[in-house]
Amino acid sequence: MILNLFLNNAGSHRGAWRHTSTRLEEVHDIKHFQQIAIRAEAARIDSLFIADGLSIEAKAVQHGPILGFEPLTLLSSIATVTEKIGLIATVSTSFNEPYNLARIFASLDHISGGRAGWNMVTTGVERTAFNFGLQQLPSHKERYERAHEFAEVVLKLWDSWEEDALVQDKASGIYADVDKVHDIHHEGTYFKVRGVLNIMRPPQGRPLLVQAGASEEGKQFAAQYAELIFTVQNSLEDAKLFYQDIRARTAAAGRSPDSIKILPGLLVIVGATDAEAQEKANELQQIAPIERAVMSISNLLGIDFSVYSLDDPFPELPEPSQVNAYQTFHQMVRKIIVKEKLTIRELLNKYWVGAGQLQAVGTPEHIADLMETWFVEEAADGFSVMPQLTFGGTDDFLELVVPELQRRGLFPTAYDKQTLRENLGLG
Repeated sequence: MILNLFLNNAGSHRGAWRHTSTRLEEVHDIKHFQQIAIRAEAARIDSLFIADGLSIEAKAVQHGPILGFEPLTLLSSIATVTEKIGLIATVSTSFNEPYNLARIFASLDHISGGRAGWNMVTTGVERTAFNFGLQQLPSHKERYERAHEFAEVVLKLWDSWEEDALVQDKASGIYADVDKVHDIHHEGTYFKVRGVLNIMRPPQGRPLLVQAGASEEGKQFAAQYAELIFTVQNSLEDAKLFYQDIRARTAAAGRSPDSIKILPGLLVIVGATDAEAQEKANELQQIAPIERAVMSISNLLGIDFSVYSLDDPFPELPEPSQVNAYQTFHQMVRKIIVKEKLTIRELLNKYWVGAGQLQAVGTPEHIADLMETWFVEEAADGFSVMPQLTFGGTDDFLELVVPELQRRGLFPTAYDKQTLRENLGLG
């Protein structure tokens, strides 16, 4: 089983910042994140993951710490206090340039000794376009066309240095072999990039490629490029279908199905008893602002839900292909409301603790049971674990659930290799 830990300042629950355990003076302190990383590495967690966005609503800042440090900057700091744990950052293909991204991730891979991973996203929030001089967000189709070419250019740049290009021979006066360093001469629809990358080949050859979209275009993009997928699945049946679909698409793209690992998001609250865990969940629900949940689902679906009464039936959604937001969340919500006929408030309270991810509330044994079932029944290769409370909740998972998984032989007790790829069993 692969375990990735979602790094958050206060927790993945929207009410986490108001909880009595949360030390607000630490949520924007680099030492807070470094200490989490050190404890996660001691528990042998495979990787840390930082989500990111490039815009916020000004009125949203009332409801808690929305976003924080830029991911590559934060992970570079974490790399200096850790040795084995993987470091995965989200960076958009819609609002960056391939050369800059290739250089930054190659740098993180060198700084960390081969532990970098890039979560490739296309960005589906309309207001983000306005921060980069655009009048509107490019279409879903165009964003993925750009993402394909973006990834192609980045891979060419990482490969512009051959593995043994660096000579460093003082006697001969040759620092690098010019025959093994190549301009890429890329000319495409979105990018024209000529030169060689100005940093030598990353220790992993290339940082790990991660993807999180579940639209038709997103799944095809993953099948071609991704090695790790973060997905939103809240039922075992849907997760198994997604797992089978991705593996089939990966094989059809000419890759081994085993070259891609699938990790659903898992929101966790751990208690000594199920009742204690449920009490924690209820307390968080009572202090979570419903307004923040409305903003979140509005952003992800591209629909302004603030114009509706919360006790109205959830409005009928168009086909996912007809929207220009995040089709992954559109598909998931559409499926829920067709099946359950919920009001807006009911859907937000039941499913929108994080952003629709699977929830596990209970004892370490209960949570391990759920994880084992999904793993054994081939619904997941592991999980992207999202503690609903960072302060206390993260340690509960690391100190109680991880040892239970190890006791069952589902999770290793030590890192076998140095690089993130090697520890995940990827080439």
